[in-house]
Amino acid sequence: MIKSFRLRLTAWYLAFFSLLFLIFSVFLYGVLSRALEKRLDESLAAQAVTTAGLFQDELEEMHGDAPLAAANVVSDMRVPDGAIAVFEKTRLLAAGGPVPARQLEGIAAAPAGMIGVSYGKYGARAAVHRLATSGRDFLIVALAPRDSIAAELGVVRRSLFFALPLLVALAGLGGYVLASRSLAPLGWMAEQAHKITDSNLDARLEIGDAAQELAVLAASFNALLSRLDRSFESMRRFVADASHELRTPISVIRGEADVALSHQRSAAEYQETLAIILDESRRLSRLVDDLLNLARADAGRVRLQVQEFYLNDLLAECCRAAQTLAGARRIDLECRPGDDVAFRGDEELLRRLVMNLLDNAIRYTPPGGKVSAALEQEGTHLRIRVSDTGVGIAADAAPHVFERFYRADKARSRQDGGFGLGLSIVKWIAESHNGDVVLASRPGSGSTFTVSLPRD
Repeated sequence: MIKSFRLRLTAWYLAFFSLLFLIFSVFLYGVLSRALEKRLDESLAAQAVTTAGLFQDELEEMHGDAPLAAANVVSDMRVPDGAIAVFEKTRLLAAGGPVPARQLEGIAAAPAGMIGVSYGKYGARAAVHRLATSGRDFLIVALAPRDSIAAELGVVRRSLFFALPLLVALAGLGGYVLASRSLAPLGWMAEQAHKITDSNLDARLEIGDAAQELAVLAASFNALLSRLDRSFESMRRFVADASHELRTPISVIRGEADVALSHQRSAAEYQETLAIILDESRRLSRLVDDLLNLARADAGRVRLQVQEFYLNDLLAECCRAAQTLAGARRIDLECRPGDDVAFRGDEELLRRLVMNLLDNAIRYTPPGGKVSAALEQEGTHLRIRVSDTGVGIAADAAPHVFERFYRADKARSRQDGGFGLGLSIVKWIAESHNGDVVLASRPGSGSTFTVSLPRD
């Protein structure tokens, strides 16, 4: 099997051209053959009609002497390599030409018109014309062999046979050149693509004024490079941010352990150090769990534990759990779970979604502020709204709040113990339930996160 696409394209082009030329040759040969046959038939018919007219005139001049009139007419008329014959009924009166008399006598009973005759190497054609005059019936025959037609068709066949190899060779050469020129942009694209690595994913393919199909291919490849570039950049940023977040609690744990072991301390000091280490370990464990869940989500390995439960009860339980944190910050937490609403989904993941939204709202709301959570039914969707009267989110930061490790106020989030993963997890959980989450916020006026979930 041919591996080269250029050669394969040339072979297909050559096969198609050869088939097309063969069909054309057969068509041309058939048309020419019919044209030559028609020309011979018309010539013979004209000869027969002319002979009949002359014979009728001679018959009148010879006072009805048919054999003499026929002999005079036949001597004046000539058909190349053929014959002219005059019959009275089935009796041959006169004939001229190289055709044997027995061959002509076999035509005497033929109907008027054009007939084929078995004579010569390629057969013959005969025009039969009947003449009735002076109460007598005569038959005029003009016969010619098909040798001249066969000779002309032979010239055409030889011309086609000689032309076919030459034309096929020229077509193959032309097809190869055309294929090479058409595929040249693919070579340029391959050369450029070979130079693109993870260090220069911002490079793009340039193909100039190539064909539209190749331009579409280059555009698709460039779009793929753009997606890869964004993915690699997101991965680099994710690794850098994760490393930074992991380094902080590890550094605290290591520092506290070094200080505690540097010299003998009291039991109270050891307890204080262990409390700090435990707090940082919990923070580190929570970060690792978040990273593991997001990694599993990216790999598509998280399976929802779908069951039926009441979403309003889940919202009420989350509000009760968040009440302690809200009270410690002197924030009014209002919960409006509404009537019973049955829902099928992963209860634990949705509980985490609500808790992340409440935790985020409480952390960004100053003391004396208000946080509200409500469950609403709108057509075929359920909407969980969590609003706060906090600092709000700037317009330029709003599109990025669902990105991993993104913080609109990095110093504040780190101080409050946030990692910048909570809203990323919220978005993932909502999308895993075929829903979405939308942010509406104005700086200084608070924010509202709306999670929309379709009901089965």
